[in-house]
Amino acid sequence: MTAADVRVPHARLIVVLAGVLVCSAILWLSRTYTFYFDEWTFISTAPDWTFSTFFQAHNEHPSMLFRLVYWALLNTVGLHSYLPYMALVVLAHLANVLLLFELIRRRSGDAVALGTALLLLVLGAGWEDLLWAFQMAWLASVACGLGALLLVQASRRMGAATILLAAALSFSAIGVVFATAAGVQLLLTPARRRQLLWLAPVAVALVAWYVAFGRFGTHPNPQPTAANLLVDPLYVLWGLSQSVAGLIGEGGWVGVPLLAAGSIALAWSWKRHGLDPLLVGVAAGLVAFYLITGLTRAQLGYQQSGASRYVYVGAVMWLILLSDVARELPWRRTWRPALAAVLFLACFNSAVLLFAYASAKAQQMEREVADLQALAAERGDPCLDPAAYADRLVMPQLTPPAYYRAVERFGDPVSGLPVRDKADFEAARARLRKAGC
Repeated sequence: MTAADVRVPHARLIVVLAGVLVCSAILWLSRTYTFYFDEWTFISTAPDWTFSTFFQAHNEHPSMLFRLVYWALLNTVGLHSYLPYMALVVLAHLANVLLLFELIRRRSGDAVALGTALLLLVLGAGWEDLLWAFQMAWLASVACGLGALLLVQASRRMGAATILLAAALSFSAIGVVFATAAGVQLLLTPARRRQLLWLAPVAVALVAWYVAFGRFGTHPNPQPTAANLLVDPLYVLWGLSQSVAGLIGEGGWVGVPLLAAGSIALAWSWKRHGLDPLLVGVAAGLVAFYLITGLTRAQLGYQQSGASRYVYVGAVMWLILLSDVARELPWRRTWRPALAAVLFLACFNSAVLLFAYASAKAQQMEREVADLQALAAERGDPCLDPAAYADRLVMPQLTPPAYYRAVERFGDPVSGLPVRDKADFEAARARLRKAGC
């Protein structure tokens, strides 16, 4: 008897209940959070948005649907509460957990699907995507992409799958990962190669968007150069190692032997059972994710591929790949408690890591709140420097005039809150004043 043969009563219900519990905990842990970093790029410019703005790239990403969601939130709940923004993040994460469960359950059975769902649910190494509302774009892309992969498995649902892939690409460029996976799967399935035509409109639309808008997107400083091509292979390998290590709440050089072990396990499984078109597609999407990212980010150093926000995406793909290996694990005698113990320890380690990052970010948000309170306190002060920045570390996009215009339009996010970080409050006020005034 193998893990694929195990039937878990009410497995779907278990995943749903666990998902609701963990997502509720994330919302509670983030109850003191507020708007941060890139969010102020959207907020400060939102009063000037036009129809064409929705097609503009954010960094290098298409963000049509993402901007639409933010526009709707800003013009309804405004800046009065961060909770609705975080709620969308955890809902997208819950959707990812459920969709991953369904995809793997159909291939590897209840037990493997339940284990992979729990690993993703408490993925502490992907904390940045779980604890920052702005990352709803990436998680929405993953949700649409996983939904598309589910639908691609049924040849009669290619129309719906194409719509979901288009939606994934309209939230962020993370949709490319899943478009690659779906395309390679169809390409490697001779009877379905003609269905690649379904993806043609999406590809044409993406190219058209890039020519008209995407190529004008901003890049990090320093700018990417041709030297990125030389660093890219190392960037890819490091990213792959960090995303597989993130499954058990680890990182750094621990990921290198784990990458080797995971690759050997996959090679053994594929040699034994032959190449599976879906898994080859997922592997291609995973590698493509880091290859493409490295072209614009490798100048920041190969270690940048291990950033938490990338780990989440890579971990989703690794879970699909490794579930095919896990389905062959024996489920008898001492193997049962041993495998259960390994899963528990991995989930526990990840959950502790997630809690630690949530607590650390709560402290960072006290600084953010103090900076915003300093902006409010300096409003109307003749010594206020309109070109100054309250804090270049946590909101480098925000000048006083842009902030005051935003709060007039959408509300004050720190109104009525006590100043807890008094040292940073005074430091921010000093930075906002004209020198010698």
